[in-house]
Amino acid sequence: MPFARDDLLAIWLTLKLAASTTVLLLALCTPLAWWLARTRSRLRAPVAAFVALPLVLPPTVLGFYLLAAFGAQGWGGQLTQALGLGLLPFTFGGLLLGSVLYSLPFAVQPLQYAFEAVGRRPLEVAATLRASPLDTFVHVVLPLARGGLVQAAVLTFAHTIGEFGVVLMIGGNIPQQTRVVSTQIYGHVEALEYGQAHWLSAGMVLFSFAVLLALARLNRRSTRLFG
Repeated sequence: MPFARDDLLAIWLTLKLAASTTVLLLALCTPLAWWLARTRSRLRAPVAAFVALPLVLPPTVLGFYLLAAFGAQGWGGQLTQALGLGLLPFTFGGLLLGSVLYSLPFAVQPLQYAFEAVGRRPLEVAATLRASPLDTFVHVVLPLARGGLVQAAVLTFAHTIGEFGVVLMIGGNIPQQTRVVSTQIYGHVEALEYGQAHWLSAGMVLFSFAVLLALARLNRRSTRLFG
């Protein structure tokens, strides 16, 4: 069997983290992306820049500041302790927080572009039929932007699978608690276990290729339907 028990546990934890991150980000980023697509506020540019920050920020920097903020002496750590949640660093909750922030642009940007592509005409038609803003968003905008929703979900899930710097800083690579596939590969290499590292790395390559292929087909299908 190519995968040891620790490898399988790391794979399971990685999938759990990716799924949780994707669900959270879709829930949080859908209204944010809609606001970015529609607003003319002066805050739009700063908010968009903040959302895109993880694209250029080294993941270890983000992980370090999360560790400092949510550690025992940080404001976030004092808040979570006051709420009875304990400290987030070196827990699954810490991994989830880091993943949500680091994958933020991969959820927001596809949704924002999809909402912008909807245009004003469908909204005007819905308004003439006396549809409420909520009804219009749920029954008109979301179906028209379903391609962006799928892209956001796929990209977020895949990006979370491949995270390393953030999860290592905030999670600490603890077996069965915070050790995900990327840090498991790192551990195998450190221990000179190149055969096991190869199996996990090859799995990551195949997964990444499948994601890119799926996105290419999705984009081609969207072009045929709406182009």
